[in-house]
Amino acid sequence: MPFRRLWPRWLMKGRPATESSDVNLPASPFVLDLVNPFTWFSAARKLRAARPDVLLVAYWSGVLAPLMALMRRASGLPTVVLLHNFTSHESIPGESMLKRSLVSSSDGFITLSRAVDSELRAFAPAARTLRLFHPLYERQTSAPAKADARRSLGLPEDAPVLLFFGYVREYKGLDTLLEAMAAVLRELPSAQLVVAGEFILDSSRFREHARRLGIDGAVEFREGYVPAGEVPTLMAAADVVVLPYRSATQSGIVSLALGHGVPVIACNAGGLGDQVEHGRTGWLVREEGAEALAEGIIEFFGERERLPLAAGIDEFRRRNSWREFASLAAAFLETCSRRRSA
Repeated sequence: MPFRRLWPRWLMKGRPATESSDVNLPASPFVLDLVNPFTWFSAARKLRAARPDVLLVAYWSGVLAPLMALMRRASGLPTVVLLHNFTSHESIPGESMLKRSLVSSSDGFITLSRAVDSELRAFAPAARTLRLFHPLYERQTSAPAKADARRSLGLPEDAPVLLFFGYVREYKGLDTLLEAMAAVLRELPSAQLVVAGEFILDSSRFREHARRLGIDGAVEFREGYVPAGEVPTLMAAADVVVLPYRSATQSGIVSLALGHGVPVIACNAGGLGDQVEHGRTGWLVREEGAEALAEGIIEFFGERERLPLAAGIDEFRRRNSWREFASLAAAFLETCSRRRSA
């Protein structure tokens, strides 16, 4: 049961509410509107009529807690939470109360990282949990050759290309990456950084920061929502995806990059160390700050020809497949449903 809208329209910045996909899934009506509580009751009625065995809901922000509580109470269904984050990325008033509401409205939790699992267990030791992983996103369409991808994006064919992908938010540390690029360019003068995604923050701040650092000629800002059909070209053009995050639980961007066969450089924040295996699927930067990040980037490009990256990513893909995730999650859902019914 997907959302018709998650945020007020003025926050969407032109992003489409829905997007076509090559994945063949059963049609489902877009019922829920997070900012219109009347749709919550309509969704609960549809759930009662459908009579599923269990309700599985994705949760990543405290703003979802009131919806969660109402849906469970109104539908009467056993409810399992797919917990991306237990604490919201941005501060939310009354979040401790929202967490208590979430825990009391749930029959079980599936977490995606060691960091989130530990945080949940510390807050609610009696909660029924299953720690899994963030499965890798597989390409929906064939990827172009690197040379063709770079040509279509106007990037130099032989230069080191770094990609920062996804929403630009404060905790994601784009400012740190720009500062690191100034040092990287002294060692790798032809390096290029592509920043592709929507800016939740004022993008002019980062453009001006790049200009002040004297690196604006080496940074390309591709601002705006990236449709799924354009992702394979961006990934094929990149040598590495960089996550300079200050904090993280786990990241869908890591799963997206590795699913496209692209290694990842990440700061060792939160659960990213569970996803990025140093020297096999990418490079972990152990310390915070632009200097350490620059050193990590330079080290990666110096070592990458000797690293078993292709084999490491293939092995990681097999261990973290959707098939494996679905099998483990289904068994847990069945257990939670039986215990609630008993």
